[in-house]
Amino acid sequence: MSESQQGSSSDDVAPPPANLKETSRYITHPTFEDLKTQVASYFPEADFGLLQKAHDFAVSLHKGQLRKSGEPYIIHPVAVSYILATMKMDIPTILTGILHDVVEDTATTLEEVQREFGAEVAQLVDGVTKISQISFKSKHEKQAENFRKMILAMAKDLRVIIVKLADRTHNMRTLQFLRTDKQENIASETIEIYAPLANRLGISWMKIELEDLSLKYLKPEVYAKLSKLISTKKEERDKYTATMIKILTEKISEYGLSAKVTGRAKHFYSIYKKMEMRNLDFEEIHDIVAFRVTTGTIAECYEVLGIVHSFFKPVPGRFKDYIAMPKNNMYQSLHTTMIGPYGERMEVQIRTEEMHRVADSGVAAHWLYKEGKLNHKNAEKFHWLRQVIEAQETLDNSAEFLESLKLDLFAGEIYVFTPKGELREYTVGATPLDFAYSVHTDVGNKCIGAKVNGRMVPLKYKLRSGDTVEIITSPTQKPSKDWLKIVKSGRAKSKIRQFIQTEERNRARSIGHDILEREFKRIGQNLNRFEKLKEADQLVGQQSFASFEEMVIAVGYGKVPVDKVMARLFPTEIAALEEKNSADKSSTEPESAMAHDATYVKQRTLQGSNRSPVLIEGIDDVLVRFAKCCNPLPGDEIVGFISRGRGVIVHRVMCQKALDAGEGRAVDVLWADAQERKVLRDVRIKIVVQDTQGLMNQMTKAISAKGINIQSINIKVNPDRKAMGTFDLQVSSRRELLDCIKELEGVPGVISVEQF
Repeated sequence: MSESQQGSSSDDVAPPPANLKETSRYITHPTFEDLKTQVASYFPEADFGLLQKAHDFAVSLHKGQLRKSGEPYIIHPVAVSYILATMKMDIPTILTGILHDVVEDTATTLEEVQREFGAEVAQLVDGVTKISQISFKSKHEKQAENFRKMILAMAKDLRVIIVKLADRTHNMRTLQFLRTDKQENIASETIEIYAPLANRLGISWMKIELEDLSLKYLKPEVYAKLSKLISTKKEERDKYTATMIKILTEKISEYGLSAKVTGRAKHFYSIYKKMEMRNLDFEEIHDIVAFRVTTGTIAECYEVLGIVHSFFKPVPGRFKDYIAMPKNNMYQSLHTTMIGPYGERMEVQIRTEEMHRVADSGVAAHWLYKEGKLNHKNAEKFHWLRQVIEAQETLDNSAEFLESLKLDLFAGEIYVFTPKGELREYTVGATPLDFAYSVHTDVGNKCIGAKVNGRMVPLKYKLRSGDTVEIITSPTQKPSKDWLKIVKSGRAKSKIRQFIQTEERNRARSIGHDILEREFKRIGQNLNRFEKLKEADQLVGQQSFASFEEMVIAVGYGKVPVDKVMARLFPTEIAALEEKNSADKSSTEPESAMAHDATYVKQRTLQGSNRSPVLIEGIDDVLVRFAKCCNPLPGDEIVGFISRGRGVIVHRVMCQKALDAGEGRAVDVLWADAQERKVLRDVRIKIVVQDTQGLMNQMTKAISAKGINIQSINIKVNPDRKAMGTFDLQVSSRRELLDCIKELEGVPGVISVEQF
């Protein structure tokens, strides 16, 4: 994803260096005394007796519990509360930080929390408590439902997500004590959900820290390589930074303005994404230092901009005015990229002190400590949250909800106008269809075209900042699956899927009704008469269907064979019919020995070592295919879709095509016992490297060292001495592939490795 999507431009600089204790916010193991001191620094009239009571309550409940590090568990809730205190949160939020795990990890109840600390704290604790009492089909489904609960609680009170972010931040700081696979799972969840959430709430320091820590555990070789390279050039970078701070300060002072100029290296994740996006090696990244100028007033910000542009040539297309058009997370600043005195690109952010406070703390900077609520004006800044809530209300599928959430978290920087001049923000790459669905669902469903700046454009046109968009509709228009490839917003995708799934459901109902009607007639029964029976729903309920209609739809989709339905509903009639057919068949020629052998071979194959590597719930003896779009591997969470004439197609749960297919034809599938046999699956990886002698040999050795078979290699060297290529491999699991990728990332000269 681009830097703009990540929101890195909001404050794209690294947090304090290795010695985290340089800033109180980064103390890893603060004591309860540290917490009280921090609270007193901004809220001296706080009820410290209540804080002590909460601490004692948590200590007693967590007594005997240890973290993976072997330390007492109470260290964690105190650290979470301390992070909240450095953000100057109100007392109910601090109390929630101390108590956030007592319901989930101890025998206490929400009722007890409410009795001891009040309804407000109990509601916040409930919001951050994971769902544990419900049984889910997969870890992925449980994760999605936990996020759904969190987002709903967040809509009622934003403090829920701030506590959750503080909780995740401390967990990431102490992640080294977990198993490698757990580290990767938590880091992946952090980079996909929590870091973007911190960004959308404008808490830039937290977003940066979460991104860097995620990179450390997801790409340890890359992180170590960057750390070494940045450390190697530290002296040179510090000298350059000091020189530029002096030059900028002097130039601004010449015009009688007072401004503070600072400069820091960009954080690791930002540098990594730039290298990956542009296929660059670290040596080719020249703008790893960003400079910030803080002034007293908005007018002075624009004056400073004019001054620096008069001395250094601005790079065309690299100026952004977030003061006139603030981001959704309340971020304001002027951004410009210029050609520095040594011919290098130099990024400068210009803002007031108040803007800098908001850029660092986001929503927390606007907190009303005594009321514990956002004021109405600032709450309106988070209209994206209302869109997330609205989208999830129409989604029953957990995977769809999680995908929609991820899409909506990555804020774009495209600003377009309605015909009436209203300004709207969209994700980078948004189209007129995204615009149409943001206006109203019916406008989106009936959209046949759009005018942008008075000119007709296709629906796949990518909107640009400053465009004025007008939607053209037709009452006969309907959404199509092709639209899912065009739209970018979670809202648009969910609305299109909802329409298509309703259409498919109606079609399946019609098909199922025709099939059942024919089968009912075959045994002398009437489908319509059966449907009107009072006990119809009860009878089909015994076959695990919620209602008669659901049974008809399941048959129409092909999810359940009609002969099984009939045999369960009318066992006597079906047995009599089979007996009659058997009698008729006995008078015909006996089955040949060859046919008998074929049946035996089929049964033996199904029971032997060549059977399908996946198990399908409720369906036997069916052709299984693996989707080429996502290439599922053992270890991935998977879902199957019934495809008429092609058997069951298996996708990864979060595959875009699987999400677009909808739930109607979905069936539960599981990997068969991996211990029984080692099933090899074909997979392709893409590699970008520096073209250096002997590198190919090192890469093939790295792959072979993992016991992985290389089927083919295709390498192309570009004029810039970079090589891009693909390796076709055979692996037995996702774990094996990830280990191979890590091994390759550690080879000197390798820029990036990813599954293709």
